[in-house]
Order: sequence, then C-alpha cells, then structure tokens
Amino acid sequence: MVDWVSLAVPFAYLGVLIGSLATFSSLYRKRKAAKSASLEPWFSPHLQRNIYLSLLHIEQHEPGREKPIVVPDSVLKAALLRRATADIDRIISVRRDKQALSTLLARGSVGDDLWQRFQRAEKELEAELEDVVSEANAIQPGWGQSIFQSANEMAANTRLRNRIVELQQQKEHEREWWDKHRETTQQEFMKELESEGIEQDASRKGSVAGSSDGEPVFVEGGGPSSQTVGGKKKKKGKK
Repeated sequence: MVDWVSLAVPFAYLGVLIGSLATFSSLYRKRKAAKSASLEPWFSPHLQRNIYLSLLHIEQHEPGREKPIVVPDSVLKAALLRRATADIDRIISVRRDKQALSTLLARGSVGDDLWQRFQRAEKELEAELEDVVSEANAIQPGWGQSIFQSANEMAANTRLRNRIVELQQQKEHEREWWDKHRETTQQEFMKELESEGIEQDASRKGSVAGSSDGEPVFVEGGGPSSQTVGGKKKKKGKK
C-alpha cells in the first residue's frame, strides 16, 4: 500500500517553501516600488507637456458662453512641437549622463538609489516619446514620423543662439577687462618714463656740477704782481 502520510510531508514542505518565497517576492517588489516612488525625480516638471495637456483638455464650455472654446490646430501643433523640443533636450541629457553614471556605479562612487532614479527617468522618457508620436499622428496623420526631426532642428537652433549670446557676453566682459588692463599698463608705463626722465635730469645736473668743480683755473700773465716785478727790474738796470 502507498504510504500517503510519508508522501504528504515532502509536498507540504514544498508548498510551505513556495508560499514563503512567493510572499517574500511580493513584499520585496512592493517595498522596491514604494522606495522607487519616494525617490526624487531625475528631471524637473515637464512644463511644455503640462501646457499642451492644458490646451488639449481645456473646458469646452464656460459659464455665460454659448459657443464652445475651440483651440486651433496650429496652436496645438506649436505646443506639441515645443514639447518634443524639450524631449530632445532630455534625450541628450540622458545619453550624456548614462555613461558617466554607469562608470561611477561600477567604481562604487554612487549608490543604487541614484541608478534607480536614472532608470526610472529613462522609462518615463520612453513613454513620453511614444505619447508625443501618438499625439502627433492624432493631430495630423504621419506627422509622428517627422516631428522629432523638426524638434531636433529647433533645439539645435536654440542651442546655437544661446551660444552666440554667451559669446557676446564673454566678449563684452573681456573687452572691459582689456580696457582696464590697457589703461593700467599705460599709467605704469608713463610713471616709468617720468621716473627715468627724473633720474636722467638728476644725473645730468650731477655731471655738470662735478665738471665745474674739477676744472683747473688758469691765470694769465700781466697781472699786478708781474707788473710790479718787471718795474723793479727796470729800476735796477737804470742804476
């Protein structure tokens, strides 16, 4: 006969083990999801998306108005294009930060919380891109295939304009610095010239004074003393 009691014990052990593993897995996933939800978002609030959704879901009727509010398609297209442009900037930021963040994570310089924030930002960005494509196709069929190309061109033009403005500001700052430096250099140069001129005048005066003191004084003959001596000699000859 089959001993059902001896067979029931291993099955019961397996059932308890599987149940405990399933409970632990469920609790771990819930805890991980709650922890991920409590993490700070990687990006700031999406202003362009909020503007587009506000225009899209604007109230069709206002109190005291008989005609419904109709948002033109051109306004919706412009708002969606601005939203796609902001998404392009986020894509560039994610691609730039991913490599550096993965390197820091491999070295142990950052924690898992930061990596989880980044992964959640990637998933949110993928969902955002899909939503933009679907909205573009809803406004105009086939526009979803080219909206990000136009948004990329707009983002590139914006970055170029910002760079030009930055260079102009830097140019003005460097010009001010150069004017101040040139003025200071001129003042120092004039002071050096004045000091050299004063030293040359002083050395010239000293040389003139030294030459006047060291020159010998010659006395020509025919003075009173010589006349007196000559007179005496004449007198002796007469005698």
